[in-house]
Amino acid sequence: MIRVFPVRTSYTPTDDLAFVGDPPLWRPPEMPVHVSVTFTWDITEGERLAEAWGLYYSDVQLGGPAIDGEGRDFIPGVYVKPGVTFTSRGCPNRCPWCLVRGPLQLLPIMPGYIVQDNNILATGREHMGQVFAMLKQQRRAAIFSGGLDSRLVDDWVAEQFRELRIKSVFLAADTDAALEPLREAVERLAFLGREKLRCYVLIGKGNIDKNEARLRAVWDIGCMPFAQLYQPPQQKRITYSRAWHGLARTWSRPATMRTLMKNGRQP
Repeated sequence: MIRVFPVRTSYTPTDDLAFVGDPPLWRPPEMPVHVSVTFTWDITEGERLAEAWGLYYSDVQLGGPAIDGEGRDFIPGVYVKPGVTFTSRGCPNRCPWCLVRGPLQLLPIMPGYIVQDNNILATGREHMGQVFAMLKQQRRAAIFSGGLDSRLVDDWVAEQFRELRIKSVFLAADTDAALEPLREAVERLAFLGREKLRCYVLIGKGNIDKNEARLRAVWDIGCMPFAQLYQPPQQKRITYSRAWHGLARTWSRPATMRTLMKNGRQP
């Protein structure tokens, strides 16, 4: 099956049957084509690509999370690069700014070292224990890039992490209210160090100085911030000013942040 994606991301497959954008001059022989759309703002482009590939192939389907929802099935290496795994879908929190809308659903645990679950700590100890056991069998150190709910990082979770080889763990601090739970989680996971403790920080709403203050607070707590400009779940994307883009760029590059905080914490 040919898989087509509107945009390339760090998780896009790179095999010979994965394509980004329009059909190339030299194309594979006749086979099913699936145009996969992850984000709602790419739906229009996905529809255009389905028509473009339909000029050369008889069976072209348009789908993906933005169109079909998250679904229950996950096949490693098909719609994301090898190494990425989803052991659950959805999240029970229903945060108003979050793109995740589906209920929490457990999936069969497939091997991988990059755990991309929306909220893996909400799945319960039995499921997490099976995930940790799977990660211990992987050749590469684990990356929890889906994000951990700081409020659910307890002593048991911290002890499990001590037994794993970990490259990076992502937490989140999308509001000021999230800073105290983040502080408590980082205290439990302090053995990982700032280089392995990353933190998604949603920015773009309200005063830009207050957004930067939250980013600095995350650094002071002991995490490496990763700023993300907010985009609504609707198709129309927000156009941000140069100042907002500059803030996001500064606070998503570890080397830049180290220099910034070393030199008197001034921009």
